[in-house]
Amino acid sequence: MTHLRFTLERLLLRLLMGLPPQVQRVLRGRPRRLDGLELAPELQLMLAAQRLGRIPDFSTLPLADARMAYRRLTRMIGGRPPLAAYRDLQVDGATGPVDARLYVPTSCIGAASSPTLLFLHGGGWMYGDLETHDPFCRVLAETAGIQVLAVDYRRTPEHRFPSASDDCKAAYRWLVEHAEEVGADVDRLGVGGDSAGGALSASTAIFAAEAGLPMRLQLLIYPGADWVEESESRRLFGPEGLVLTQAFLDGARENFFDPDAVDEHHPDASALRRTDFPERIAAAHVVTAGFDPLRDEGEAYAALLEKQGVEVDLTRYASMVHGFIHFTDVGRECPAYVREISERAGAALRA
Repeated sequence: MTHLRFTLERLLLRLLMGLPPQVQRVLRGRPRRLDGLELAPELQLMLAAQRLGRIPDFSTLPLADARMAYRRLTRMIGGRPPLAAYRDLQVDGATGPVDARLYVPTSCIGAASSPTLLFLHGGGWMYGDLETHDPFCRVLAETAGIQVLAVDYRRTPEHRFPSASDDCKAAYRWLVEHAEEVGADVDRLGVGGDSAGGALSASTAIFAAEAGLPMRLQLLIYPGADWVEESESRRLFGPEGLVLTQAFLDGARENFFDPDAVDEHHPDASALRRTDFPERIAAAHVVTAGFDPLRDEGEAYAALLEKQGVEVDLTRYASMVHGFIHFTDVGRECPAYVREISERAGAALRA
């Protein structure tokens, strides 16, 4: 993609998604409705532009191309939100150091210690990295008024389950043990992530409780929580081509497990299959999207946590699709929800 084409496509997307809602409703034509919900007009226009631009589903591309396409897309819709400071570093993974990035908001500059959230990116365990989620982490840090430590765990298919989960657990232990080094307040720590990162955050939160490590919040944004049973939302939205497609889910599954050692019921792979819960699990803020194949399993996991006595705050953004947190710099509705998620996470960790 040439720089000129990237710039033009970004300007077009900003124009379409930034139009007044009443204009968007006229341009979109017939509203997209399913399961009693109506898709946000700005997202309906975005999906139409995606079809006209013949932007392919990542799952149809070779792995290296898909990873590059994901970075370009998130840069296009996320921009480079303002941030006081950041630095790249390395933290412990399960088998050696992994890359990480510490985001420091304006409100934490000069503080002796600050609330800090370990962020685990999404991308089907195979596509995401520090760059794909850089815009969101910037907004999360500045809006929430907390430090964000993003971790680049090992991805599939090069490193299959449970490599990513093991890295994230090791990284959280590193954060606790090196809190002073990164200016983190050990009494105000959390973990969070989106999609695959939401699933990894769920298993990391359980690990922290089992290990007796301090954790105040787990932020689970449309987490994948079940490889065993197909939920109604997967049946409804998987074939619809609304960002997260059935082809993507099939590819993620194929790359996730070792074909010679498939363990769909392992609770670190399928959180909904967990039957043994430790005490003192961190409070959970679970976010789901109405038009998302993963909606029902995320909400079912929230109910399971609540049944175990965990304090749970569940929010469904009914008009949204999977991946909406990437829209930090285009649209009206999407960025507003990103800010709301960030503000609530900040309120929980700063208290």
